[in-house]
Amino acid sequence: MADVAYRPEIVIERLAGSIRRAHLPAEPEPVLFGTHGAVAEHYGRAPGTFEPHATTLDYVIGATGG
Repeated sequence: MADVAYRPEIVIERLAGSIRRAHLPAEPEPVLFGTHGAVAEHYGRAPGTFEPHATTLDYVIGATGG
């Protein structure tokens, strides 16, 4: 088996509620993850009770090219 070519060093901080701050390689500022729209509704969040941010699922889909 080949040697590991890359292993990211990522730090994720849980903030309030569903908000998380991720420190990602090559990004000068942390990225916020959270919930919005239908995802927030699925988890029982009422409109106006949360600050909308992209979900981790949004980033996964975006990373695979949509």
